[in-house]
Amino acid sequence: MSLVVLEGVSRIYDMGGERIHALDDFSLTVDEGAIVLLVGPSGSGKTTLLNVISALDAPTSGSYHFGGELVPHDDVEAMTAFRRRNVGYVFQFFNLLGDLTALENILLVQELTGGRDEPRAKELLALVGLAGLEERFPSEMSGGQQQRVAIARSLAKTPRLLLGDEPTGNLDSETTRQVMEVLVDACRTEKITAVLVSHDHALERYATRVIAIDSGKLVEDRPGELATVKGAVRQAGRSSKKALKTLAEKARQFSQR
Repeated sequence: MSLVVLEGVSRIYDMGGERIHALDDFSLTVDEGAIVLLVGPSGSGKTTLLNVISALDAPTSGSYHFGGELVPHDDVEAMTAFRRRNVGYVFQFFNLLGDLTALENILLVQELTGGRDEPRAKELLALVGLAGLEERFPSEMSGGQQQRVAIARSLAKTPRLLLGDEPTGNLDSETTRQVMEVLVDACRTEKITAVLVSHDHALERYATRVIAIDSGKLVEDRPGELATVKGAVRQAGRSSKKALKTLAEKARQFSQR
């Protein structure tokens, strides 16, 4: 089933009397469960596309349907309600509140979007591999751990769509691998569709689909490695190892009772 459907979308900005086509007659369909990587040079329109998909920005022309319903870009309150209900975000900079613990950062989002649920917040931290670190402050965590908290926080309201703008831009290659594996696992466990922007082509191995953008136009659309047999086997193997590790940990805890 299609979750995101853009048809003939253009976004034009007037800058000093010059009309800039950030998106130019852009059409895209994203199926539920997909993990889409957007690549392209700086200024190609990637971030503008994320802004339109999240209803932070309105297209100049064209239509946008989400889950089969037209997104109302002419109503600011409706756009805000749409974002709160459907979209989670992960950014390059973690944007965690430094005076709150990892758990409190997630609880705050819950309180702002519907209701505090501490067991669920702890479950999300465990999902991203941070069980036992709930009371750590951001200053007491590594960059990779902070980004995991940011991922858990983005899932706090159970969004249908997760958007990431350079989510690994501040991380080294090994931490990028760890964070991306956590993100893919979290999306699959929570049944969330993801659209990610990155300059790092190494992230293609974590995508089911790769979209290249240039000058506001879609110039390439191809399967990511997760859509291949090799990628599926690799991810399945990783998930199996994770499951065995979890089972072993539960057995150890039981034996100590």
